[in-house]
Amino acid sequence: MSTAQRRMRGTSPLGSRPRRPRTVAAAAVGALLAAPALVAGSAPAVALVDNPFVGAEQYVNPDWADLVETAAGQVGNADVAADMRAIADEPTSVWMDRIAAIAGTERQHGLEWHLDQADAQSGGAPLVFNVVIYDLPGRDCHALASNGELPATAAGMQRYKTEYIDPIAALLNQPEYENLRIVATIEPDSLPNLVTNQSDADCAASAPYYREGVRYALTELYEVGNVYSYIDAGHSGWLGWPNNATGAAQEFADVIEGGTYGWSAVSGFITNTANTTPLVEPFLPNPELQVGGGQVRSASWYEWNPDFDETDWTAHLYDLMVAQGAPSSIGMLIDTSRNGWGGSARPTAVSTSTDLNTYVNQSKVDRRNHRGAWCNPSGAGIGERPTVTPSGYPESHLDAYVWVKPPGESDGSSTEIPNDEGKRLDRMCDPTYSSSELGGKLTGALPGAPLSGHWFQAQFEMLVANAYPAISPTDPTDPTDPTDPTDPVEECTAAAWSASTVYVGGNTVSHAGHEWRAKWWTQGQTPGTTGEWGVWQDLGAC
Repeated sequence: MSTAQRRMRGTSPLGSRPRRPRTVAAAAVGALLAAPALVAGSAPAVALVDNPFVGAEQYVNPDWADLVETAAGQVGNADVAADMRAIADEPTSVWMDRIAAIAGTERQHGLEWHLDQADAQSGGAPLVFNVVIYDLPGRDCHALASNGELPATAAGMQRYKTEYIDPIAALLNQPEYENLRIVATIEPDSLPNLVTNQSDADCAASAPYYREGVRYALTELYEVGNVYSYIDAGHSGWLGWPNNATGAAQEFADVIEGGTYGWSAVSGFITNTANTTPLVEPFLPNPELQVGGGQVRSASWYEWNPDFDETDWTAHLYDLMVAQGAPSSIGMLIDTSRNGWGGSARPTAVSTSTDLNTYVNQSKVDRRNHRGAWCNPSGAGIGERPTVTPSGYPESHLDAYVWVKPPGESDGSSTEIPNDEGKRLDRMCDPTYSSSELGGKLTGALPGAPLSGHWFQAQFEMLVANAYPAISPTDPTDPTDPTDPTDPVEECTAAAWSASTVYVGGNTVSHAGHEWRAKWWTQGQTPGTTGEWGVWQDLGAC
């Protein structure tokens, strides 16, 4: 197994779920739950939908929006500041990354406050509230930057249940929130670590608590009635190898089927959580393509992993999970908050080199030193905006692109910083460190990083500047910028756009409040090549 493989960072469709009364054992959060407990059968059953994002707005976190506004005020470049403000109203997940986060900390409001804000934003209409469940005993057993507060012991498991999951479920279960669609990302990195890192003593010790904890979270959240749980499934650069992929599918299925409600408690899976693996590698579509005497997937960058990007992995994972007994209705989410990889370093065409490694390195949009470089990677950019049922990848069964990791929040500190959050220095966050897990390469991490989850201004400025698609494109060579808006409109066609780099993620882009797609291409050219003209159709106007 390569170093990249070790660490890269019922059976029927869902129906109605009864809500149930709850009690909370943890006195520390009792004040949060002053509302009377529900009486069994006192609230109507909640009719679930196949895809919770369809027909619903999403919660905009005022805490994150305020951070973005503050960041914009500190930027000397007016264009970058404007781009920051342009995304301040994008939905991001609320992270419950320790017990104290439930009541609120000095850095963020508590869960009840966020739920009240979400209820107000909804105005009675459907609204998705994205929340991350993230505090397992022995959390993130193979990394130090996001170690949790609870030990991998029976006592830690008890606290996880009574002081963490139970209070969260009790808050979500209050009747004033029953019209929200609560989408829960379940324990990032936990089950994937059980697939690839059991040789790590900490992961071996954590394994039984991970399984028990995930099952408990799925059960308690399912019984709330309006919670849609998506289990974290790593990313393509971690679990894409055939052995890892099949092992992951078996692990996921075993945990789910060993729970009280089985597949009924799971809406699907989420990939790329807090990671920067690209949505698509436009110039490397065929892993078996022969270049310089070898297949592209055999290049040192991919190490025989055939899943080059997240659309590959979600399609692969969907098939594996259905084969394991998952209902065909399960959906996939992809975190696109930091996987855009735009900027001047982004390639604009496929390499012409006949050397395999050169060909891959010049063609890939992922500009990291290694696919396992997960901490605050230099050169990353914001990716696709949150999108419901994105087109172009039917095999992936995508429910949405989401921003689970709020852009601007650090992955981990680049130096040791004393703290009471259980977080330590992971050398993968140290830009001076050459890691054996990265083939001896430097981590490529940004310097000056604060603790994980804390605001990292320099990173946010980089992510905004490198966003792809660009946030507010003004360059006439950018494919999301019409060069001649006065051209005649026919059959909802906007204009002929000239592009030196053509966006190819499903041939769909956002511009001026509308979604646009390529209608045709001249001269038989392929999206992504240079010097082409395309006619773009305004989907909103049609």
